[in-house]
Amino acid sequence: MKRIIAVIPARYQSTRFPGKPLALIAGKAMIQRVYERVSSVEEISQVLVATDDQRINDCVINFGGKCVMTGKCNCGTERVYEAVKNVECDIVLNVQGDEPLIKKEMILDVLSVFEENADIYIPMATLKKEITEKGDIENPNIVKVVTDIQGKALYFSRFPIPYNRDKTQDISYFKHIGIYGYDRGFLEKYVGMERSPLEISENLEQLRALENGYDIYVKRTEFDSIGVDLAEHVKKIEEALKNE
Repeated sequence: MKRIIAVIPARYQSTRFPGKPLALIAGKAMIQRVYERVSSVEEISQVLVATDDQRINDCVINFGGKCVMTGKCNCGTERVYEAVKNVECDIVLNVQGDEPLIKKEMILDVLSVFEENADIYIPMATLKKEITEKGDIENPNIVKVVTDIQGKALYFSRFPIPYNRDKTQDISYFKHIGIYGYDRGFLEKYVGMERSPLEISENLEQLRALENGYDIYVKRTEFDSIGVDLAEHVKKIEEALKNE
């Protein structure tokens, strides 16, 4: 049995929504809702929150979770590594701290990439979902991904990709779902790489792996989640919780 550790990177500072991990959603801090959902997956050996903020650390400890204080990091993946660098494990999951509606099935989808390709080296795995709302295609806050015929990522962008030059009707666009699985050894290699030009340009940390020649396996999922980017998104999450 492979040992799987899940890490939820959470930082207090956010340009558009400062302190959002502590935002109350139907009476519970958002970070607690994410933690509880991830903890419901039996295949995961341990769940950790990784943060550089004492307020988030205190919140996690108060609801009975486990938290690791980290130093300054350039991205969530670096923060995840800080949390597990002294922990023995085989696979590390990175679940965004602003995804309070993350579904168990989505986490299992990521883990299945490693299980179904046991004879192949999988440095990194993630998810995609077909975009059904036209407005989402042009939205730079929704990251798009294109993959090859083997399901490996070709590119991630905030721009609509692929470009529909001839305006055909059969073009499919896929949203990147921001949950990652890493081979433990690759995670250590990742943090040793310099921030890459495309990563900086798009502000997408996964591009660092692609620019350095590593494959990212992308599985299609039918499940979706609603990320919290702005304070007004909290009400949308609360409505979605009522409907679940």
